[in-house]
Amino acid sequence: MARSNDEVAALFQEYADLIAITGGDAFKARVYEKAARAIGGHHTDVSTLDAKGLQEIPNVGKSIAEKVVEYFRSGHVSAIEEARSKIPAGVRRLTAIPTLGPKKALTLYEELSVSSIDELVDAIHAERLRDLKGFGPKTEENILHGVELLQSSGEWVLLDVAMDLADDIVAELSRVTGCRRCTYAGSLRRFRETIGDIDVLAAAGRSAPVMRAFTELPYVSEVIAHGEKKTSVRTTKGLSVDLRVVPPDSWGAALQYFTGSKAHNIRTRELAVHQGLKLSEYGLFDVESGKKIVSETEEDVYARLGLPWIPPTLREDRGEIEAGLHDELPDLVREKDIRGDLHTHTDLTDGLAPLEEMVAAAAERGYAYYAITDHGPNLYMQRMTDERMLSQRERVRELDGTYSKHGRRRGLRLLHGAELNIDPDGGVDWPEEFLAGFDLCVASVHSHFNQGRKALTRRIVRACENPYVNIIGHPTTRIIGKRPGLDADLDEIFAACARTGTALEINAHPDRLDLSDEHILRARRHGVKFAVDSDAHSTVHLANMRYGVGTAQRGWLTIDDVINTWPQARLRRFLRKGRPAA
Repeated sequence: MARSNDEVAALFQEYADLIAITGGDAFKARVYEKAARAIGGHHTDVSTLDAKGLQEIPNVGKSIAEKVVEYFRSGHVSAIEEARSKIPAGVRRLTAIPTLGPKKALTLYEELSVSSIDELVDAIHAERLRDLKGFGPKTEENILHGVELLQSSGEWVLLDVAMDLADDIVAELSRVTGCRRCTYAGSLRRFRETIGDIDVLAAAGRSAPVMRAFTELPYVSEVIAHGEKKTSVRTTKGLSVDLRVVPPDSWGAALQYFTGSKAHNIRTRELAVHQGLKLSEYGLFDVESGKKIVSETEEDVYARLGLPWIPPTLREDRGEIEAGLHDELPDLVREKDIRGDLHTHTDLTDGLAPLEEMVAAAAERGYAYYAITDHGPNLYMQRMTDERMLSQRERVRELDGTYSKHGRRRGLRLLHGAELNIDPDGGVDWPEEFLAGFDLCVASVHSHFNQGRKALTRRIVRACENPYVNIIGHPTTRIIGKRPGLDADLDEIFAACARTGTALEINAHPDRLDLSDEHILRARRHGVKFAVDSDAHSTVHLANMRYGVGTAQRGWLTIDDVINTWPQARLRRFLRKGRPAA
């Protein structure tokens, strides 16, 4: 996704928040929220479009298109600048706190003159919020937790933001004459869910041309340090990037070292010491003679230590060294193993693209099968009806098998499904006789996040026990840095999934990655199966599958663990679950 789209999407989301804070027209705020989502999910770089082209994007009218043009012409939008001027910056900062919406932020400012996070925390400790309507001890607790989430995120960004930037840098530096190899390393190569800074490694006989090209990249805003072996810059995205250039024959040792993690590297250095060796970013050396033994490839370094090559996503000192020594490393699932996507949306509900465009994009990815899972009627704002869903099903059946797949003989097979809402009591949209018509159902929690632990646990377990629920979508409901996961007994839920044959989703959207790697490891011990899904709301979101697969790898998953790597016949047997025979 073009970064300019993300910038404009963030700008319009801020405008929607500003309208809400000032008590403006709720409809207008909603219009800009929809425009933000539409622009963020649009496949074309909006900076290349004129006003007419912008108006072809769903939910982008003339006024919004003109604001986009103004932004790229002048670097700002006057209407948004005016809205910003009406509210202290500290109040705008309050809206970034998870669980604290614009209306509550405005109330705090008007009633208590709170205009900063520090003032808010002081007011909570002084119990001043409890006299305000809509605030109480539980609200205070939630806000404090939100402050912790916000502060802990610090300068970190989501995985996709860092990956987009790193991909661009690697591509640019790889074109420099004399650059033999180039890639990103560090936590990004390990697919951590948030990234503090980016580590880039290059191999070249002369470092100067690579370093110079690095500092001259258009998105470099400041050169922090410039040297022969290492150069550090800050980018216009606010991210710091470190580039290290090493001789080509040191590539493997350097890549292993700078990929990390620190805990993993400590273990590999310990193995080296026990064998009379020394491991560093320059190579693996004999301690007595000082002779370099291996360094050119990671495979060489690991092999000399008595280990197979360990995938970067496993390098967290969570048992991968022991597994390697005993030849028990898992054959991890890869993106090319994914045969289909089982959770996607169209513009029938809150998606941005029509059914035909989503299916065509899935076919282009070479999928064998693809599920359309628009929202059920219990999410009332989606305005779903039985008639609309049945009409979509008829169209899905018409399209089934008609889209050719890149590199495959037969057409893309389509599954008609729904994303059901798990109600507070564990019920879902539609009675069983209607659910029986779907090929699969994803069920997700979308509201009432603050139920008690027992109630939340029972709610999801009951959904698992429904014979027509195949997948629990974004199981903890977390949004990274914005909303904490549900306070539920996850082990009880994992056990219920294993018992009932219900898969747990690994939602690949970068702000969710839900389940997280730690939860995947726990669920896997219960014998749970998983679905790695994009939850795509536009065609460009389908590419988020890479982040879901990376998270699945961090959870040690293989193709046997992931149902959408299976042939369609095996998948359909799994989806029949405990349903009564037709």
